[in-house]
Amino acid sequence: MMSTRIFGSGIRRREDPRLITGQGKFTDDMVLPGMVHMAFVRSPYAHANIKSIDTSAAKAAPGVVAVFTGADIEGLGTVPCAWLIPNSNLKTPAHPTLAKDKVRYVGDGVAIIIAENRYQAQDAAELVQVEYHVLDAVVNPEEATHDGAPQLFDEAPNNIAFRWIASSGDEGVEKAFAEADVVVKERIVQQRLLPTAMEARATLAQWNAGTNELTVWVTTQNPHIHRFILSGMTGVPEHKLRVIAPEVGGGFGSKLPVYADEALAAWASIKLNRPVKWAETRSENYLVTIHGRDHVEYVELAAKSDGTVTGIRGLVYAGLGAYVSTAGPGIPTILHGLMYSGAYTFPNIRCESVGVFTNTTPTDAYRGAGRPEAIFLVERLMDKMAHELNMDPVGLRRKNLIPPFENGHAVAIGLTYDSGDYEAALNKALAMVGYDQFRQEQVEARKQGRYLGIGVTTYSEICGLGPSQVAGAIGFQGGLWESTIVRVSPTGKVQAMIGASPHGQGEETTFAQLISDELGFPVEDVEIIHGDTNTTPMGWGTYGSRTTPVAGAALVLAARKIKEKSRAMAAHLLEAAVEDIDYADGKFFVKGSPDKFKSIQETTLMATLAWSLPPGMDPGMEASQFYDPPNFVYPFGTHIAIVEIDPDTGAVELKRYVAVDDCGPQINPVIVEGQIHGGIVQGIAQALYEGVVYDENGQLLTGTMMDYTIPRADMFPKFEIDSTVTPSPHHPIGVKGIGETGTIASTPTIYNAVIDALSPLGIEQIDMPMTPPRVWAAMQAAHGNGHNGR
Repeated sequence: MMSTRIFGSGIRRREDPRLITGQGKFTDDMVLPGMVHMAFVRSPYAHANIKSIDTSAAKAAPGVVAVFTGADIEGLGTVPCAWLIPNSNLKTPAHPTLAKDKVRYVGDGVAIIIAENRYQAQDAAELVQVEYHVLDAVVNPEEATHDGAPQLFDEAPNNIAFRWIASSGDEGVEKAFAEADVVVKERIVQQRLLPTAMEARATLAQWNAGTNELTVWVTTQNPHIHRFILSGMTGVPEHKLRVIAPEVGGGFGSKLPVYADEALAAWASIKLNRPVKWAETRSENYLVTIHGRDHVEYVELAAKSDGTVTGIRGLVYAGLGAYVSTAGPGIPTILHGLMYSGAYTFPNIRCESVGVFTNTTPTDAYRGAGRPEAIFLVERLMDKMAHELNMDPVGLRRKNLIPPFENGHAVAIGLTYDSGDYEAALNKALAMVGYDQFRQEQVEARKQGRYLGIGVTTYSEICGLGPSQVAGAIGFQGGLWESTIVRVSPTGKVQAMIGASPHGQGEETTFAQLISDELGFPVEDVEIIHGDTNTTPMGWGTYGSRTTPVAGAALVLAARKIKEKSRAMAAHLLEAAVEDIDYADGKFFVKGSPDKFKSIQETTLMATLAWSLPPGMDPGMEASQFYDPPNFVYPFGTHIAIVEIDPDTGAVELKRYVAVDDCGPQINPVIVEGQIHGGIVQGIAQALYEGVVYDENGQLLTGTMMDYTIPRADMFPKFEIDSTVTPSPHHPIGVKGIGETGTIASTPTIYNAVIDALSPLGIEQIDMPMTPPRVWAAMQAAHGNGHNGR
């Protein structure tokens, strides 16, 4: 039994040994008898009418079992959108699983080949002859709204899918800007990004004609949602449809949507009565798996001369791609506009988001999903306002920070943050980096012609999605609760079944720690079961930094039910009143007599045998629990970066990176730190390295890792990580999410640091990614305008 708390211990991840030794089993590792393989014929054009499709040569190719075009697909629904934003006049044109008459982006599926192996399927795909009438394409979301731009759908004039406004009150916003002493403005381009999970997507579907049951193995972040949607698309009842997410090698949001290829594999398996597998290549992954970001934003900040911010407003053109994806409309609206307050007391807020169709890959959630874009614009404007007012950026932030609060703070845009002490995190980060000393060193460095800069971001983030009633109110077509079953065997082992499905977050470890801490079992005696809709209770998935705040809460509450039943059983066995039983380290004992006890294993065994039970107690030791959170949770923190720029090359060297984050009590600090590290790297990558590029014809120019820059570990210094601890008041153990905070904070931190370094040259803006050529060009232009950099 345990002698110390396991909660808060940085034990090693239990998942790692099997993964790092190659013992993990992923979807593409699955092999079934009689299995065939699926390959796609994809459009080489971003916008074209389909005139004809000739599949005769492909059908005659070696190993080919079947060839299907859009005209052949019967009984399979279109790909649905699951976030129908209210009050937005949302247009959701049909998204067919295979294009019949028109293709709308490079990679749009036109036909599928089913063959005995994947190589035969891929070879046969090249034999399909498709005649196209090529149309003009549009790839920029702002330009797509202009009169005369190519139109993707007749029902969406000017390619506008929706127009959504969140406002604290338009009259107040207008007054704030009209009466402001200073207004700063900026046009911000949040470039497209590729999620680039370690594992590309894959699907294996198996139809059992004898039982009319469909089993689908799939790389998903939410197997129960996949079952829900695939049932609707295929017509197979949910109780006859089993979805299994085996090992899933990362997702970052890209494995949240339901894709056409997954539904087609299921349909083909039913049609052919054979198992059908599809596994995308990395080039396919870049071409058709969702992209992230893609915003063009016009934003303004209003303030008084003393630095008091009086208002913020923005107009966002959000690129949705060629079709509305599963959660696509929610990213630039609910998850973006409602975070315009950031960590500050902004009294007047307005966000107008325009969702726009373009001839590009559909966009959806990518780590942070709308919140990184919002915090970026807030923090960028704060730095710009500080420069305009000749104030220190930290001083401006400190003046406008929300004061410490423990039990709710309502912001102007309608949210109620749960708890926070933003200044404590800011102070700790400033002390760690030696802010005042750095500013002195910076003065001397500039005298020497060095370009040294510092960037600060203070953020708050909405996560732990979220109350189901709120989900319904904001148009999300599902619930946001989680459920769990905790079962203790008579031999003293614990199984905990969860509906959420982690894919790299380490929940097999942290959730075992929660059970171990609550019940006193050794952590190695606790098994976390997830990813199979036939063996786990319903859950809504792992995304939005919600698994620990929501599924973890259900788990803890179920464990507490087990504890109380065991307490009652122990009282019965010890012939004492329940209120006289204390508990510690897995033992129930009579108060004042610690030597008179029953272990939780004993109480479980006796409850299972049921030889003698207290009145009204059922046999066994098992508990189920649903948890629908009463509010979101709001982690927060401060990140600070120091950079130096090489004037000869424009290269940005990251010299130091400090992060102080507050996610409430930490179950496993090592796993928390790992999540923060990964998030920081992805955010820095957006600032400095990554960016999707399309040409004017909609051709993807960054379709391989040779063209799309993924950062390496050796590009970064050792991150300096610390935390503050502010529990969430409404959560059973006070925890908040942490998986996305690093990404949310790091992009503006790096961006502001680079602009600070270049401020002697009068440079105020460089498009991301801030690559050496872009930085160097900006420096040369500034020198040409007479700035000497001192």
